[in-house]
Amino acid sequence: MYFSLSIYTKRRLDGKIVIITGGASGIGAEAARLFTDQGAKVVIVDIQEELGRNVAVSIGKERASFYRCDITEETQVENAVKFTVEKHGKLDVLFSNAGILDPRGSILDLDLDRFDRIMAVNVRGAAAFIKHAARVMVEKGTRGSIVCTTSVSSEIGGGRRHGYTASKHGLLGLIRTACGELGKYGIRVNGVAPYALATPLTSHDEETARQVEEEFAAKGVLKGVVLNARHVAQVALFLASDESVYVSGQNLAVDGGYSMCRSVNVQI
Repeated sequence: MYFSLSIYTKRRLDGKIVIITGGASGIGAEAARLFTDQGAKVVIVDIQEELGRNVAVSIGKERASFYRCDITEETQVENAVKFTVEKHGKLDVLFSNAGILDPRGSILDLDLDRFDRIMAVNVRGAAAFIKHAARVMVEKGTRGSIVCTTSVSSEIGGGRRHGYTASKHGLLGLIRTACGELGKYGIRVNGVAPYALATPLTSHDEETARQVEEEFAAKGVLKGVVLNARHVAQVALFLASDESVYVSGQNLAVDGGYSMCRSVNVQI
């Protein structure tokens, strides 16, 4: 039996062009650093201009660039994809990672304006990027990879974050339908579903981050390790790379078993 080790002896994204949305901080920034370390050139897309430019500069202008984009505006999304293709000639990977969170609250007091905003960013924004990225991949005959950051909240309920949970369920549905259509072009579509972790989305300073980590670690199933942005970025790297060449339509949990065990962790 012949087994090639070449995939493990070279950088995993050599020559790949990648768009990362929400790349100015958190999981997206970690992915930008990790992907470029593995040979990719990345375009960091975010509405946070100063942070995004700083991440790109820290990586180096030969490997990373920044494009400011409000992902709720389709024209801006289309222009971000055009910018990438004009700069690099192609697009191999979309890591659709941008998202926002709503506060916990009762469904009886649901703020529908805030709900609409969350759906616009977390679902509509992702849909717009999938649409325009896939168009380019199809036009150029690129067997690309589309990876979306979902959440454990895409598979389970609870938590009283109604807008966020609804949006992540919707995003997972989008991943599955896009997978079914784009497979004939050799384009893979997957989700990466992290457990709760301390990022700028959930904490605003070091003290809050420490408290968030302690809370989530206490509730988590897998002990002895605290989930961080790098862990999630590493799974996104796997889905972006040719190591996952026959993986599509999946929602790969990075949750230490939480979503599998949560329903049975009830004392009877």
